[in-house]
Amino acid sequence: MTAVSPRTPRFGPPEKAHLRLGFVALSDAAPLAVAKRLELGHEHGLTFELCRQSSWAELRDKLLTGELDAAHALYGLAYGVQLGIGGLQEDMAVLMVLNRNGQGISVSTRLAEALRETGNLRAALATLGRTPVFAQTFPTGTHAMWLNYWLAANGVDPLRDVRSVVIPPPNMVDALRAGELDGFCAGEPWHAVAQAQQAGRTAVVSSDIWPNHPEKVVACRRAFVTKYPNTARALVRTMLAACRWLDSAEHRSDVAEWLAAPELLGVARDLIAARLLGDYGRLRSTRPLLPVSFYDGGAVNYPRASDGLWFITQYRRWGMLGPGTAGNDAAMAAEVNQTVCYREAAGADGVPIPDEYRTDVLCDGRAWNGRDPQGYLDAFSIRVP
Repeated sequence: MTAVSPRTPRFGPPEKAHLRLGFVALSDAAPLAVAKRLELGHEHGLTFELCRQSSWAELRDKLLTGELDAAHALYGLAYGVQLGIGGLQEDMAVLMVLNRNGQGISVSTRLAEALRETGNLRAALATLGRTPVFAQTFPTGTHAMWLNYWLAANGVDPLRDVRSVVIPPPNMVDALRAGELDGFCAGEPWHAVAQAQQAGRTAVVSSDIWPNHPEKVVACRRAFVTKYPNTARALVRTMLAACRWLDSAEHRSDVAEWLAAPELLGVARDLIAARLLGDYGRLRSTRPLLPVSFYDGGAVNYPRASDGLWFITQYRRWGMLGPGTAGNDAAMAAEVNQTVCYREAAGADGVPIPDEYRTDVLCDGRAWNGRDPQGYLDAFSIRVP
């Protein structure tokens, strides 16, 4: 493959041309795989080194030490570090959203049968005769929040009625098959793998919990953006091109082949491709089964501060943060989410900028638009007092 000669970017050349980008073995790391395989960064004066990490904790630590320049990261990982929840505090930056949807909750075969027979999660969990054990991937991450939200929406208190443990995504299926877990929340392809190995079944996809929810982001330390502003914009432009490329079903089939490589996911191509293309088999849902979305005309990628605010409401809901003020939370989210950087980068390539606010209805019937986070938080009945 012939490398594309760098052109002079609109904002000047990148201050740092070679970037080490971290990722965890998940299908939604696809934009990084595309950017590297097609060398899309060359157009903006960048080269990439993809660095697979064994867990989100390892990825976080290497971001903080500077061993990684930026990363495919859980939205909630960036906010957890910003807030100093469970570890060191560091000012973080969310450059853009990489994808929406594409996650899920799988349960053991035994629990799946109980769910089918009872049609009720609380009743199904009661058939276990013990405290259920569910895994998620990082305490402040998206998967922990989707799991908590889904349990609570079904009348199950995630802090009192179940035991939650943290396991890296690639280890989920083995733990489920060994009977160490009753369920897990993670990204693909691990739900497809669990079903293929008859270790469990997908109970719900994350778009059932929050349709078109924000998921992975390009995250870095805020000091990186301050020191290398041209590099940050060039990185956003490169990843937007990769996300746009992934809008094609044919291209998603191609990237599934690339992701199957041992240094990326190390999972059979067909298991990756099916769910990248929105094929969930015979899974039934009360809502349309939405596939993972990477670009959608630019609607996916804008880093709304209100998305960050939603995670803060959930941290307060589950006692991970003490009482706060809506104004301070909004100001912090506006500092983390690099909307100015994104607008400049996206504008250079004619990528439309969506509205600052949107209204979504989650699985418990509650609407979120980011305008009244305290009122939204106060309305929950299952929460830490």
